[in-house]
Amino acid sequence: MFSAVALDGLPEIAAGEDLGALIAAAAGGAGLGGLADGDVLVIAHKAISKAEGRVRRLAEVVPTERAVALAAEQGGKDPRHVQVVLDETRQLLRAERNVLICITHHGFVCANAGVDASNAPADEPETLILLPADPDASARALRARLRELTGAQIGVIVTDSFGRAWRHGQVDVAIGIAGVAPSDDWRGRSDSVGRELRATWIATADELAAAADLARGKDSRQPAVVLRGLATHVTADDGPGVGALLRPAAEDMFR
Repeated sequence: MFSAVALDGLPEIAAGEDLGALIAAAAGGAGLGGLADGDVLVIAHKAISKAEGRVRRLAEVVPTERAVALAAEQGGKDPRHVQVVLDETRQLLRAERNVLICITHHGFVCANAGVDASNAPADEPETLILLPADPDASARALRARLRELTGAQIGVIVTDSFGRAWRHGQVDVAIGIAGVAPSDDWRGRSDSVGRELRATWIATADELAAAADLARGKDSRQPAVVLRGLATHVTADDGPGVGALLRPAAEDMFR
């Protein structure tokens, strides 16, 4: 059994905010008795991005000719928005059906390079939120700050909502990991009747990200969720990060 508790009381996050202090305080008032060893903090990347100043104001963006052309092809999108997507993109894979499928500079394959206007500050309607520059580093820094403040040895997962091939809808996945085993590889082990498992490779961090998302609403302003009862997945060191979950291009049948 495990629990998932969304933290209330977090304010609108501003650049330079001590996110660790805000989370530690919110966890103390969430009926959890504060953070404890073995907890996993799952946090939507937008809180991290805002604290790190990873936002772009459209008034400051000058679109290139390529952005203008793509915007027209995409049903009249704002060329400035398209330019921000291109700036966050290592490679543009597809441009159709009003969406750009990109490989980000991190190596993520996702829609619009993770650039999004939802949950931007209400008083800045023409502001876009970008993915953190280095989500693993963000997760490690937040983990260290929370251990400094609370003494608890926890895991941290930074998430974003990604679409999936062959299926409708989006699911929260890990884009930054610290102190959590990214996956559980069962290949070479046996199933319950002794058959060798050849393909079973559980994306643990993604499953934790999706589980946490069920505890909050998309409009709830609750970016942080504490998972308790999953200490078996928490590691002493920060671990390899999200790179362990990324499929190499040579194995990607969609490219």
